[in-house]
Amino acid sequence: MIEKETILHRMEEDMRLQGMADGTRENYLRCARKYLVFAEENGGELGEETIRPFLKYLIENRKLAYGTVNIHNSSIRYLFEVTLNQTLNHKRVPRLREDRGVPKILTKDELRRLFEHTSPFRNRVMLMTIYGGGLRLSEACELKIADIDSKSMRIFVRKGKGNKDRYTLLSQSNLEALREYWKVYRPKHPEGWLFLDKTGEKHINKRTPQLALDRALKRTGITKDVTTHTLRASFATHLLEEGVDIFTVRRLLGHAGLKALSRYMGVTKFEATLKSPLDSMPKKRGRKPKAISSDNAHA
Repeated sequence: MIEKETILHRMEEDMRLQGMADGTRENYLRCARKYLVFAEENGGELGEETIRPFLKYLIENRKLAYGTVNIHNSSIRYLFEVTLNQTLNHKRVPRLREDRGVPKILTKDELRRLFEHTSPFRNRVMLMTIYGGGLRLSEACELKIADIDSKSMRIFVRKGKGNKDRYTLLSQSNLEALREYWKVYRPKHPEGWLFLDKTGEKHINKRTPQLALDRALKRTGITKDVTTHTLRASFATHLLEEGVDIFTVRRLLGHAGLKALSRYMGVTKFEATLKSPLDSMPKKRGRKPKAISSDNAHA
């Protein structure tokens, strides 16, 4: 078997040549490394005979979420079909069926309490920015100072999912918080990152804001299963509730289609004035129906 570091180096080169986003490359390399170590420790060659046990191990032993398992699956498919130039039988290496349940949403009051209990201030501003612009966690971590456009009240999201650039909203509250953050932290980096890690040498790690969110949830007593992605889902849901059309929300989120966004439609609160079309049907005049006694009623 080819030495795994050689394989991983070649895989990273392939992904760079294809222009994959930094976050995607990091995830794929991390997952591919896990698989290569697993194959090496189990004495098998690279192929279906080690891929299937590896995926089974992730599901049954590690009990990883379906999305995480599928990222590993995608990484392995890329490793074989691009880097190793080997064809895989996808039916023999299936992806987990996605559980597209109704997403968890936070109310505006819950969000307010959450932000109030998030510390330090840098983490609070990060979570506010994720919600205020509907950002993915990786997009927020990789924001640059130049991406905050206070004149147009927009946030520039560079190379989001699918390696696409887009603009999203910059709220006035978010802008004020970012200005306070600037006064306190004065982030300086050659790459212009807005949120730096403790060393100040690179942008903040994705794990940091998620841990800050977990701590804030405990302080507030909110028991919902919440991640940073919940903030993004809440952004979309609240916009839809306020009457923003679905196509605009899709553009702000950076979704290619409406399929993913349609999940949020199931949790939007109906407006008080919204009525069923049954109520607008003309009512037939006549006698009221007689009450049916319980003795004659059928189940």
